[in-house]
Amino acid sequence: MAAPAHHDRRQALYDAYCAVPAHQRAEIIDGTLYVMSRPAPRHANATSVLGGELNGAFQRGRGGPGGWWILDEPELQLVALEPMSPDLAGWRVERMPNLPETAFFAIAPDWICEVLSKSTESVDRTKKLPIYAAHGVSHVWLIDPIAKTLEVHSLDGDRRWRDVRIYEGNARVRAQPFEAIELDLAELWVR
Repeated sequence: MAAPAHHDRRQALYDAYCAVPAHQRAEIIDGTLYVMSRPAPRHANATSVLGGELNGAFQRGRGGPGGWWILDEPELQLVALEPMSPDLAGWRVERMPNLPETAFFAIAPDWICEVLSKSTESVDRTKKLPIYAAHGVSHVWLIDPIAKTLEVHSLDGDRRWRDVRIYEGNARVRAQPFEAIELDLAELWVR
């Protein structure tokens, strides 16, 4: 009898998620509904600039190798009825040849980027990073547009984050899994 009650609770939580107004963002993480305001301008700028750089080179093959889907705020349902939306995510075309017909992705991305803010950093680090590792996301980038840092996390065979690299300021970097191009971090920060 516990299973139907659990399903009813999950469905009610998902219904509450669907009722969140469009001017807010929502995610369900480990059975908790998180409702946040839309990203601040520095956050939106960092996401937009990075997405543009990666989309051209890795999805469209302009100045880079192509072979990826790079998407803004895709809804992931790595756990049924628990939608999460990273700021950016990428799938290798060899793993996901076509975009799904559903409104969400059940296939874990190969790469995720979360742009940190004071209101989301704790959830991104303590709740979402372990979920991404458990579902085999190979690389996670955490960008802090205020501190002007890029953290690159890579997953090992035991699904643990290893080889964490931190780039700061206006560095020019080649970061996994997109080391085929050089990124100028100065472009991510508002001038």
